[in-house]
Amino acid sequence: MKRFDNLYPTVELQRLDAAHHMHPFTHNDETGKKGVRIITSAEGAWLTDSDGVDILDAMAGLWCVNIGYGRSELATAAARQMTELPCCNTFFQTSHPPAIALAADWRNWPREN
Repeated sequence: MKRFDNLYPTVELQRLDAAHHMHPFTHNDETGKKGVRIITSAEGAWLTDSDGVDILDAMAGLWCVNIGYGRSELATAAARQMTELPCCNTFFQTSHPPAIALAADWRNWPREN
């Protein structure tokens, strides 16, 4: 897989971000003056910024990476699925094998009372 390397210094990335990126729930004028933290990589539960500082990602990528970053088995499964069927809803009396397999397996997952 191609990795996107950080080719610019932090201050240049912050300048480009302020000029072109609109952040949700953010006053862009304030963010542009202060500069955002630039995250360049992640592994396990840790993020690394463009200055090499490691930060615990306690929000788990905004709650969507609760199993951690860098999970190669998930990347392999996702790549396989993206080449076979990247998206298919289950509305209007349709389904697909991954949804069926997950639903069938889910009934065996441990449950709390």
